[in-house]
Amino acid sequence: MCGHDMPMPSEYGLEFLLAFDGRIHHLEEGYWIKFEIERVEATKKRPHGLCYSFTLHAPDGARLVGFDNAHGVPAKGAWFKRKPPASDHWHRTKTDPGRPYQFKDAETLIDDFFDEVDRVLAERGIGTTVVEVEDTRRSK
Repeated sequence: MCGHDMPMPSEYGLEFLLAFDGRIHHLEEGYWIKFEIERVEATKKRPHGLCYSFTLHAPDGARLVGFDNAHGVPAKGAWFKRKPPASDHWHRTKTDPGRPYQFKDAETLIDDFFDEVDRVLAERGIGTTVVEVEDTRRSK
């Protein structure tokens, strides 16, 4: 195989991320992270061709952090700004309606998500050790 036939590093990152679809990582003290991601047809709302939702949950199931592109959110900073064309956004708290997120690539997305997970867990004094991995995908 020639060097130019090799996938670009971002393709490796994307394939790695796609492999997490359907996984739930159970953390210490009942906290958990859920990953949903799949390839879809590229559209204005999803120009990168991905539909995703990564969420951190408290033991009672409350969402503490979420990165997804399930719906659009208002532009940050003003009521009269137009919504961004893409629907990528993130939620900093369980009541946050969402803030626009600038999708760059799979590696940056997962890094940004885990930065927020680390922040929230550290604020609560909870470690990031994964104690169990559950795969909710159905065999095809």
